[in-house]
Amino acid sequence: MTIYYDEAKQLFHLQSKDTSYVIQIVKGFPSHVYWGKKLRADSNLDGIITPTERASFSPTPFPEDKRLSLDTLPQEFPQYGTSDFRDPAYQVQLRDGSRISELSYLSHRIVEGKPSLDGLPAVYTESQDEAQTLELDLIDSHSGMTVTLSYTVFRDHNAITRSAKFYNPSSESIQVWRALSASIDLSDASYEAIYLSGAWARERHVQRRPLGPGATRIESRRGSSSHQQNPFLALVRPETNEHQGDVYAFNLVYSGSFVASAEVDQFATTRVNIGINPFDFGWNLEPGASFQTPEAVLVYSDEGLGGMSRTFHRLYRTRLCRGVHRDVERPILVNNWEATYFNFNADKIEAIAKSASQLGIELFVLDDGWFGKRDDDTTSLGDWFEDRKKLPEGLHNLAQRVNETGVQFGLWFEPEMVSPESELYREHPDWCLHVPNRRRTEGRNQLILDMSRTDVREYLYKRLSTIFSTVPISYIKWDMNRNMTEIGSADRPAVQQTETVHRYMLGLYELLERLTSDFPNILFESCSGGGGRFDPGMLYYMPQTWTSDDTDAIERLKIQYGTSMVYPVSTMGAHISAVPNHQVERMTSLTMRGDVAMSGNFGYELDLTRFTEEENEIAKQQISFYKEIRGLVQQGDLYRIKSPFEGNETAWMFVSEDHSEALVFYFNVLAEPNGPLRRLALRGLDADKNYRVDASGEVFGGDRLMHVGLDVSSVRGDFTSKVFKLSAV
Repeated sequence: MTIYYDEAKQLFHLQSKDTSYVIQIVKGFPSHVYWGKKLRADSNLDGIITPTERASFSPTPFPEDKRLSLDTLPQEFPQYGTSDFRDPAYQVQLRDGSRISELSYLSHRIVEGKPSLDGLPAVYTESQDEAQTLELDLIDSHSGMTVTLSYTVFRDHNAITRSAKFYNPSSESIQVWRALSASIDLSDASYEAIYLSGAWARERHVQRRPLGPGATRIESRRGSSSHQQNPFLALVRPETNEHQGDVYAFNLVYSGSFVASAEVDQFATTRVNIGINPFDFGWNLEPGASFQTPEAVLVYSDEGLGGMSRTFHRLYRTRLCRGVHRDVERPILVNNWEATYFNFNADKIEAIAKSASQLGIELFVLDDGWFGKRDDDTTSLGDWFEDRKKLPEGLHNLAQRVNETGVQFGLWFEPEMVSPESELYREHPDWCLHVPNRRRTEGRNQLILDMSRTDVREYLYKRLSTIFSTVPISYIKWDMNRNMTEIGSADRPAVQQTETVHRYMLGLYELLERLTSDFPNILFESCSGGGGRFDPGMLYYMPQTWTSDDTDAIERLKIQYGTSMVYPVSTMGAHISAVPNHQVERMTSLTMRGDVAMSGNFGYELDLTRFTEEENEIAKQQISFYKEIRGLVQQGDLYRIKSPFEGNETAWMFVSEDHSEALVFYFNVLAEPNGPLRRLALRGLDADKNYRVDASGEVFGGDRLMHVGLDVSSVRGDFTSKVFKLSAV
């Protein structure tokens, strides 16, 4: 990890663990030279950028050098209006109405460590020697506006983080219409795009398609990172697969509306950019003020998608997630939502908790319905007072009763929402996002509180912190169940209305920072109708997310596989639910459901009091086994072996850092009559070690297990699974 600067050539060579990233200042413009496998510091990098004169339709802003056009120059933070017709990284409007600006090199700094971003989540370091940061100052000489591009490289990770900070030193406001976090120009277009898309209960399915002329664009305009798309985009070579080939990946540390695109131009070069979605965005940059973009994390891998994922996983698990729960094993829980929905009382909750304790479960979570007059989803969001009709002795008494069974107590909230049928809304109808004289569109019978408002955040902090302080709570599930409409704030002037979505996110982050800092021993889990806000921004405050409201084991194979492309297994909530499944009506065995759920942060979401004796025994074995393996599942390296998007089988495995232990999960979806003999070639083992397979006691060489494989032909029938535990001998 080093950043080298060649002053004579104005060339910056950034080296991370095994990766190089090279920038050169060309005619004042920061230009992209190289990103890929690590190069020597003394390598001759001359001639990589080769200016070439093109037709007059690629204008040349420098008459003395007709080879140089911004329409063909590979750039690091391109602008609009001065001969580059591709997607810009930013766009501003000056007080005189002009939209033309031109950033050129002003100065730079190379600093040890990684500075934090004001008010925004970001990857961090715990010591200065873990990273170096290049801060590249650019200036628009006409307006005086400066932009600082930040690049951090890491000692232990093949990742680079990028962000941009705008500053207005002038006496007049500047309107920022577009402010992306990263842009990069790649020299060819022989790539396929990989991204994650879906819907509620069908999140983060892997999509792959070749690039072609024009733009491949994924985005959210919903005010959240969304179920529909995830703020992740990877470009891969056509021959790249899970285990080999080049990958260039981009992920945005942000929870609001975003855009990521790959644009192939007329000369078959590719521009990739990522950042806040410019749709319906604008920021009034007042004199003396600055604007910080969210952080983008860039990962290069020459070990295929698996290598990319393991880089993201290690970085996010250890240097994005924070707090006392970051490195510890997560508790096994039971959530009462699919067991009772809104229909419960204290005795019912205590009964489930007693059953949980007898099975070895460590945490009970009370979901929706404990507050206000909440007997269905039409009322009471915002009224964070216990429902004394449903819980006559209150939350504290209920939590004590749960604790006395031997399990911890957790609680569900949806703090960002308000029900029109609530005391809070009657008292403060202006506290929700709305536009005067326009309808207030509801989703799930609720509106969205304006988190950009200080008074809203203060109310929520007071109500939540009171409960956190007076009830013995060890876990909070923080939900958010609709996207934004009629986006406007009664607390802001007209010129700032296009800032509302981003100010909402800044306000939310501020509240989360305050609560998680004041209550560090509570384990917070993010949720947005399941996985509608599964992004790095939320993981900075809450080290795990409810992966999906779809708890069907077969559907979860695709959801958890796709999520693992970017996000560590330690961040994925995964539960066993009842059958027939409440989302798709499928019948699967308790064993199959358990094996899928044990590939994440394990728990149950059903009525344990209804278990048969046989089911109780299976559950006891599952819980005992997960306690034995959860350190490996939550902290080990993940290797995906068979994709549920490509066939009838799914398989993945977890390997310890020293390669002494491994855990293999194999799933067969539908039975096949008279099928072929099936072997599962493993990954990530030490070829020179021998491993004992616990199921059979047989010992095999790591080389044989990886090149010949394990026999899985005995796994038969619809919806079947098998787990193999391997130990080095």
